[in-house]
Amino acid sequence: MKEKFNVTGMSCSACSAHVEKSVAKLAGVESVNVNLLQHSMTVAFEPSVIDNTAIMQAVKNSGYGASLADAKTAPPSPQNIAEDEMKHMKFRLISSFCFLLPLFYISMGHMLGAPLPGILLGEENTLIFALVQLFLTLPVLVINKKYFSVGFQALWNRSPNMDTLIALGAAASVIYSVFAIFAMAFYMGRGNLMQAHHYSMELYFESAAMILTLITVGKYMETRSKGKTSEAISKLMNLAPKMATVLKNGEEVEVPIEEVHEGDVLVVRPGHSIPVDGTLIEGFSAVDESALTGESIPVEKQVGDSLIGATVNKSGYFKMTATRVGKDTTLSQIITLVEEASASKAPIAKLADQVSGIFVPIVISIALVAAIAWLIAGQPFAFALSIGIAVLVISCPCALGLATPTAIMVGTGKGAENGILIKSAESLEIAHQLNTVVLDKTGTLTEGKPKVTDIFPAKSVLKNPFLRFAASLEALSEHPLAEAVVEYAKEQEISFLETKNFVATPGQGIEADIDGSIICGGNLKMMEEKNINIGDYLQKAETLANEGKTPLYFAKDGKFLGVLALADTLKPSSKDAVDAFHQMGIDVVMLTGDNQRTADAIAKKLGIRAIADVLPQDKEQEVRRLQESGKKVAMVGDGINDAPALTRADVGIAIGAGTDVAMESADIVLMKSDLLDAVTAVELSHATIRNIKQNLFWAFFYNALGIPLAAGLFYPAFELKLNPMFAAAAMSFSSFFVVSNALRLKLFRPKKRIANSVATQSNQTQTEETGMKKVLKIEGMTCGHCTARVEKALNGIDGVTAQVSLEDKSATVNLSKDIDDETLISTVTDAGYEVVDIQ
Repeated sequence: MKEKFNVTGMSCSACSAHVEKSVAKLAGVESVNVNLLQHSMTVAFEPSVIDNTAIMQAVKNSGYGASLADAKTAPPSPQNIAEDEMKHMKFRLISSFCFLLPLFYISMGHMLGAPLPGILLGEENTLIFALVQLFLTLPVLVINKKYFSVGFQALWNRSPNMDTLIALGAAASVIYSVFAIFAMAFYMGRGNLMQAHHYSMELYFESAAMILTLITVGKYMETRSKGKTSEAISKLMNLAPKMATVLKNGEEVEVPIEEVHEGDVLVVRPGHSIPVDGTLIEGFSAVDESALTGESIPVEKQVGDSLIGATVNKSGYFKMTATRVGKDTTLSQIITLVEEASASKAPIAKLADQVSGIFVPIVISIALVAAIAWLIAGQPFAFALSIGIAVLVISCPCALGLATPTAIMVGTGKGAENGILIKSAESLEIAHQLNTVVLDKTGTLTEGKPKVTDIFPAKSVLKNPFLRFAASLEALSEHPLAEAVVEYAKEQEISFLETKNFVATPGQGIEADIDGSIICGGNLKMMEEKNINIGDYLQKAETLANEGKTPLYFAKDGKFLGVLALADTLKPSSKDAVDAFHQMGIDVVMLTGDNQRTADAIAKKLGIRAIADVLPQDKEQEVRRLQESGKKVAMVGDGINDAPALTRADVGIAIGAGTDVAMESADIVLMKSDLLDAVTAVELSHATIRNIKQNLFWAFFYNALGIPLAAGLFYPAFELKLNPMFAAAAMSFSSFFVVSNALRLKLFRPKKRIANSVATQSNQTQTEETGMKKVLKIEGMTCGHCTARVEKALNGIDGVTAQVSLEDKSATVNLSKDIDDETLISTVTDAGYEVVDIQ
């Protein structure tokens, strides 16, 4: 069983590490994942051994608050949480500065020659000078009491954190300063003004106030930046409509989205968001799905098509049936995936987590040892105290703790913006190590359905009449190849002829009576059975087969009409995606159940290696074989019969799963059926891991340099000593730098690529003779010179008057005497153009 909890009171990675450790040691707990950025905790446990109450109590015993996250209600937006936290932090910051500025002026102004009131000057007013500083410091301590309450409570629970370091440093400054006030009073009472004045120089009130205020400045900037890291989740949450129009008893009723149930009939008007996932039952629309899939072009929707909640109806009034509501909608599942990925930990973060767990106790030890060492070395107590305070406040466990999760949150959020759903930080990290990508052919590299790629009419047969007979015959067949022929004919606006006496011959093809002639179409075996001579087209068909295409032969009344070639064509972006993988040094392998000849034809076009005759159940073995040879393998498939291989791969990428984002087998889900998104996912992985390494380097480098400097190691040789106030400023900057660097990932953009077109298209039209006036449809004319050349050639025929239109790609021919079509066709052909139809 897995539950999510809200955790309060955590301020740094040491806090999250302690909470994680406290819960992990409970009997029955299988795994714990604490997210410092989201103030949440996900626990997998055995309900028969332990329950939610015991888990929450363990968190409370460790010094933090815990409550069960309510799955029924939508969680507050991370950005809203950050905004609330910022408002509170801003109040603390302004209030602190209101007292800090006069305090700083009084304590340091006289050193800069600034005028002070007479009551604060002179040895006789030394005690007043100190008390004014004390009373200006107290409000700052009260305003920032959270550091003390959380820090000392954590120390009491033996889990010191960043707040502990701040609290110890500030408290040490205040306590010593209060001691100095008592010493001043003691010596003034005995008339020793010189000694009293000496202790007036030992006041550190301004250091305590400055430390607390500067840390609050850093916290404010950090909170503001952390709010931006979760913008992607906030944007997704804001997509969800708040209301829906439900059809009840024939009336339209507007209800909150929470009251929509599965099976309800909803009404959606133009410009409105679709409330939940469902099926269109009446009307039509163009739906903008860009917010979820990244696809900018609206998708046409008709009756029976599926609809995704939170997408926008751009045009058309329609009715729909709700099929998925609440947490089952595509949007809710996307948000869950992004949140879980943001909360997960990458293997690269383990070192930082291990260091964070022992970091604070080590720093406290260093501070004590440094202070004692300087006392032994003969330095005054004030010197040793400032060294100890500087060590406490400069060390920054926050920078270590934020280095990885901030980059992961921005990276996964950026992926979601591009229609790439990354399920875990681990898969995001592994993706940058890939050196082999295995691609399923059907539906991944190819469109997944056959299309007409080539048309070869027999000699003296025009393209469009040939296509008209072929499509009219195939219109009555339910074979996928027949559907492709019919669809292509419709695209070319070919009219269909009436078909009678349709007969299908298994294993060969079909035939029927069309326009008074017997038309047959099928494979080579059918042509042989009917003794139809196809001449040298047999060699052409063999060439087509070698290219991975399927030839269909057609005949009319026993005479050969021509050949249509069909193939499951490559997607427009497949070649670009493969080239991009190669540029990254990644080897690409295609798995397919097709025969070796077809597989090799496709592989040759793409420049990749093909493994053919692979059954669905054998794909997993092929992936394993590659892994055993030392490869880091990603498997990209449609997730239907590729599930075992997706699971076996180091990174499983499900492509085109926009309406089924809960696929358990994949590590990364691509909302669009575009292989370039898989390339973008790998590029995003590289950018994110590079950012994490930069953050970790800075965090370790900062502490490695800052702590020795604060401890005074450079003082004997260079007299370099760090003032506690500057140490606090440096600590604030460190955390802010890490978060700001992670935010640079928001600038990530997929590399622009121009898609290569891999399908061939030809514009054909209808053909028929019409008396003494004919219209020739001509291909190849591109300018005025072309039309002039064709017009001159046709007008050169005796009895012909021709007018050529570039816009219509046609020539209107008036005949004063009978001239056959072959003469007109050969004249245009000799001029360098092609007649595709005669009307």
